[in-house]
Amino acid sequence: MKTLTTTEELARFCEEARKHDYVTVDTEFLRERTYYSKLCLVQLAMPGDNDDTAVLVDPLAEGMSLTPLMDLFRDTSVVKVFHAARQDLEIFFVEHQVFPEPLFDTQAAAMVCGFGEQVGYETLVRKVAKQSLDKTSRFTDWSRRPLTEAQKKYALADVTHLRVIYEYLAAQLEKTGRAKWVQEELRILTNPDTYIIQPSEAWKRVKTRTNSGKFLAVVRELARFREGYAQSRNVPRSRVFKDDALVELASTKPTSMNDLGRSRLLLREARRGEIADGILAAVKVGIECPPEDYPKPDTSRDKLQVNPALADLLRVLLKAKTESAGVASKLIAPAADLDAIAAGLRDVPALTGWRREVFGDDALRLCNGEIALAAKGKSVKIVEL
Repeated sequence: MKTLTTTEELARFCEEARKHDYVTVDTEFLRERTYYSKLCLVQLAMPGDNDDTAVLVDPLAEGMSLTPLMDLFRDTSVVKVFHAARQDLEIFFVEHQVFPEPLFDTQAAAMVCGFGEQVGYETLVRKVAKQSLDKTSRFTDWSRRPLTEAQKKYALADVTHLRVIYEYLAAQLEKTGRAKWVQEELRILTNPDTYIIQPSEAWKRVKTRTNSGKFLAVVRELARFREGYAQSRNVPRSRVFKDDALVELASTKPTSMNDLGRSRLLLREARRGEIADGILAAVKVGIECPPEDYPKPDTSRDKLQVNPALADLLRVLLKAKTESAGVASKLIAPAADLDAIAAGLRDVPALTGWRREVFGDDALRLCNGEIALAAKGKSVKIVEL
């Protein structure tokens, strides 16, 4: 198990990797004490059936630069293979403004190849690579050095088995013609907006029990302050104040340090200093917000007039179509989307892209009375009208 600790070693590996069709990639990181993930280890493997072509890269080594790896990520002649890539891609985008291209995510590929929704790496290793994973190092503090041999072995397994999984899934996609389905799923992963949280939009992530404009105006300003503070100091949002404290503050609307001291949910550190000043300033801005500038939550689906019989028929159709296609039904359309279709909405994911090909077209035909459903033995048959 070779660990690369210099930029020169990484550059030599990346140069060799360019001679191959693909390279598998994984990362180990910490995020418990920071806003942004702290990259602690990168695992890479070239095609092969042993560990000789796999390495660990130590980004914490003195003088180590990941520039050679970023250059490899930009090389479009080499496919970069990840499993459940979102968090890995966020690290590389935030730190280097780079997305690997072309990208292959085995979790996305497995979902359209009949392995169910959000299938885990361990499941694919067992079902495809016919191997088992040693999970004893799962909760490692990857920032600590030196790493043990067991930790290195655990980390390396995340890219060595991935080679077998990638080759199998790539062949399945080629056979079924579903490669474009995966590419549609990956577009959101390579969209910068996926990873950039604007403080002004942070309020939309806070769950509240009321849509009162005056209340939400204070929620918006508190969430804006918290997000900006956490980003600028690279600390978790919860270290500033948690959501339940935010909602409490929006309800009580404190105007002084004494008011903050009466909060049941606010951390002690947030009752003084910069955080306390920020809270009071945010509450003041929220209170003074004119009604025309109140946040406007999306309540369009709250007033839907759902046809329950049609929604039930859509569920039957979805089950029949996904069983035939070998795709998890939740991947096509969750229950809320089926209700939306039954209520007349057409701006839902199930009616776009490859989902429309599998289910959406027939769903619209069912809504328009162009087809009916009939039971035939244990299966459901579409009947043209």
